[in-house]
Amino acid sequence: MISALPGVPASLLGESPLWHPAEQVLYWCDIPGRTLNRFDPRRGDHRLWPFDSEPGCCAPLMEGGLLIALRSGLVRFDPATGGATPLPGKLPYDPKRERFNDGKPDPQGRLWVGTIYEPRDSAAAALYRYADGKLDRMADGITVSNGLAWSPDARTLYWADTQAHTVFAFDFERAGGAISNQRVFAQFPVKAVDQDLASYGGRPDGAAVDAEGGYWVAMFEGARLLRLGPDGSVTREVALPVRCPTMPCFGGPDLKTLYLTTAREKRPADELAREPLAGCVLQLRVEVPGLPANVARLQST
Repeated sequence: MISALPGVPASLLGESPLWHPAEQVLYWCDIPGRTLNRFDPRRGDHRLWPFDSEPGCCAPLMEGGLLIALRSGLVRFDPATGGATPLPGKLPYDPKRERFNDGKPDPQGRLWVGTIYEPRDSAAAALYRYADGKLDRMADGITVSNGLAWSPDARTLYWADTQAHTVFAFDFERAGGAISNQRVFAQFPVKAVDQDLASYGGRPDGAAVDAEGGYWVAMFEGARLLRLGPDGSVTREVALPVRCPTMPCFGGPDLKTLYLTTAREKRPADELAREPLAGCVLQLRVEVPGLPANVARLQST
């Protein structure tokens, strides 16, 4: 059964859900709402923190607090005080046209974060790796970076271009963090100009991998969540009560609760009237547990 987090208001564009492995709470970003949210399912408590710039993603930090990628740059955030400290590293884009979007740490604690090129008229976004105060450009040639996740053995990195309706896979070298052998993992039909949404399957947004290597991807505007096997084939489809899911993550003590952020920003009024859960964080139970979230490190060891 699919339900919404109780007592939690809808986000405009919920993204980057994170089940914190130490705190055992759920964090997520509302990008245009410029807020970080936290929900404690044990207490039923919801809290949010506002920012001056859009947060694209968040990650737990080994040194304490969270690492957040804002449009204005990377910051270390302390939920206890609400303080945000900018991290070293020159912003690699023009913030008037581009911003950080989907991002996660790899198993070694390096943050991988992609961008979105907001004019969407060229493939000018990129994927970056942050380690030891330095941002390295690792891949490019896309427009909307999403879908970051690693296989259980960390030998494969997944990365999606939402606008191109394509999920890529790379060979991943864990020790040094190098990627190679970019290839298409899954590709979905692009929506025709006059196509009705009812016949459109959606485009790949955020993703998470379970313990068996299943790649769970939110299909934006497709009103569905897909599980893809390691060969890219669809092994499960979950119909959703909202048109625009954005990103799943696994949480709960057993990592068998799948949390799913959704969007309501700029959606038609009649659609929102039919979908009262649009923008809410949804939850459902699954049989295969997810992988615990990787923890970012400011300094390598």
